[in-house]
Amino acid sequence: MSSLISSAAWVRRGVAARHPTKYTLDDQELERVSALARVELEDARKELEQAHKAAISMGKGAEGDEADDDVDEDDESAWVDEDDAAMDEDVPMDEDGPEKSADSKPKGDDLDQYNLEDYDNDDGTPGMGPFSNIKGLTYYRNNDEDPYITLKEDDESQERQELEVLPTDNLLVVAKTEDEISQLEIYVYDESEENLYVHHDLMLPSFPLCLEWLDFPPVSSPASRAPTDGSAPAQFGNFIAVGTLDPEIEIWSIDTVEAMYPDMVLGRPDKTAAHIPVPLGTGKKKRKKTKARPSSTAHHVDAVLGLSWNRTHRNLLASASADRTVKLWDLSRDPTINGEGGEGEGALRSFNVHKDKVQAVQWNQADPSVLLTGSYDRTVRTFDTRAPDAGVGAVVGADVEALRWDPWETHSFYVSLENGLVLNFDARTLPSDLSSPSPARFTVAAHDGAVSALDINPHARGIIATGGTDKVVKVWNVLEDQDLGKRQVSLVTSRDLGVGKVFSTVWSPDDPLTLAAAGSKAKLQIWDIGANANARKVLGPKIAQAGKVLKEKPGGGVISVDTDDEDSSGEEDEGDE
Repeated sequence: MSSLISSAAWVRRGVAARHPTKYTLDDQELERVSALARVELEDARKELEQAHKAAISMGKGAEGDEADDDVDEDDESAWVDEDDAAMDEDVPMDEDGPEKSADSKPKGDDLDQYNLEDYDNDDGTPGMGPFSNIKGLTYYRNNDEDPYITLKEDDESQERQELEVLPTDNLLVVAKTEDEISQLEIYVYDESEENLYVHHDLMLPSFPLCLEWLDFPPVSSPASRAPTDGSAPAQFGNFIAVGTLDPEIEIWSIDTVEAMYPDMVLGRPDKTAAHIPVPLGTGKKKRKKTKARPSSTAHHVDAVLGLSWNRTHRNLLASASADRTVKLWDLSRDPTINGEGGEGEGALRSFNVHKDKVQAVQWNQADPSVLLTGSYDRTVRTFDTRAPDAGVGAVVGADVEALRWDPWETHSFYVSLENGLVLNFDARTLPSDLSSPSPARFTVAAHDGAVSALDINPHARGIIATGGTDKVVKVWNVLEDQDLGKRQVSLVTSRDLGVGKVFSTVWSPDDPLTLAAAGSKAKLQIWDIGANANARKVLGPKIAQAGKVLKEKPGGGVISVDTDDEDSSGEEDEGDE
C-alpha cells in the first residue's frame, strides 16, 4: 500500500491544552478499555486454558519453560568445583598426595610479591601524577546526588516544555498511512514563525478515511469523569473523530500523548468482524467477491467515508458509509449499552436516502437539524433529520467527491464531482422528486480529473479552495453581479504544492488566507495565499471588508516540515480565468 494522507483537520488557537497529559493505563482505564472493546476476559482465560491442555495432550507440555527448568537443574548438579572436590577427597596419611612439579610454588606466593599485608601502612611517599594533590575522589551515580552540581537535570520538566502548546499555536491533525501503518499525526503550526513540526502521533488499527474535529467529551472518555476534588466534569475538550475502512468510528483525545486506545468506539466490532472476510459459497474454490454484510440500523457494516459534527447540538455526530446509510450518533450515550439488546440501541437514527455508497455528509450550521449528503448514486440529498422523508435532492451526473454548505448563504451548497466539475445549488429550489429537473445555479470546470477536495473560506464571502487528482490546488473568487443577478467565478491562483493527488484542502480557522493541503505523497503543506501578489490584489478588499488583516510575508508562502523545497516549488498561475 502506497503512502498517503487521506484527510486533514485544523484545531483553532487556544483550544488545545497547553500541557498535554500522558496516557496512564491504570485499573480504571483498563476497565474502560475492556468495556469499549467488549472483551470477555473470562472467556479469553478459558480459551487459554483449553489451548494449554491441548498442547500438553499433544506431547508439547514438556517443552518450553518446563523443559528449560529441568535442564537448569541438571546443569547445576553437573557443575563441580575442582578445588572443593580436591579438598573434600580423603587421602591416607601414609600415602603421598599428588606429585607437584618442581617449578610449582605455593598458591599464595603469587601475591606475596605485592606485600598486601602492609598495603594499608602509608610510608608518606608523595603521590605522583596529575591527581597527586587530590586526597580522594567521590563517584556519584547521577548529577542529582552530586552536591557540587547546583543546576540539576529535570527530565520531566524538559519533556513538559517540549510538549507545550502555546495559545498562539494551531494544531493540524492528519490521517496518514505509510508502509501499511496507519496513524494520526498531530502537527503544531506557529504562524508568526512560519514553523510546522510534528508534536505527537497516535497509532490506528485500521486505514483512516476521514476526520472530524469536535469539542464534546464523549461519555466514555476519561475527560468526562468527575474529578476527585468534587468539581464538575469538563464540558469542553479537544477530540478528533476518525472514520476507518472498518465499520467503526474512533474518537481520540488530541490532548493525550502516547494513548493506546480511543476515548470512544462507535460500532459493533464484535458483530461486523471487519477483519474476517466472508467468502461466497462453501466449496474449495473461493470467489474473490465477498458477501455484503447484512445491514443494521444500530451500526455501520462497511467503511465509514464521511463524518460531520453538529456544532449546535454538540453531542450529535453524523456519519456516511459505504453501506449506503447515514447514521446519527449520540455521544452522551454509553456505547456499550447495545451489548445485550436489539438493533435500535447503537446509533440514534439511521437514514436510507441513497442507493449506493454515501461519500459525504455535513450539517447545516444555520439550521442544525438539516443534513446534506452526497452519494455514488450521482445524487445529493438534503433533509431534516426529524422528517427525512420530506427531503429534497438533485441529480448531479457523476459520483460525488465532496460537498460543503456555504456559511455565507443558509440554503446554498457546493458539490464537487468525479468529472472535474463543481456545482452550486440553492436547496430551496430543489424538487422532492429526483426525476424532476434540478439545474445548478452555476457550474465551474475546476480540474482535469476528480475534484477530491473542496472547502469554503469561513472568513470572507465567496472564496473557494479546490484540489484534484491533477495534483493542483486552486483558489476561486465568486462575485455576484447585481445588475444581471448572476454569479461570476474567476480563478485567483493555482499551485502544485508537491503533495501528489490532492485529497484534502482545508482553510485555517484563524488566518483568512492560510490553506492546508495533503495528498497521495503523505506530505502536509501549508500555503499562505497572501504571499501571492494577485491574491492580495483580488481578495484584499474582501478580507478587509470582513474585518480581517491581510499580512504580507516575504517568504514564498509554502510551509512544510521538510526544509527541502524542491517538491513544493510548483509553478504558480497568477492570472484570472
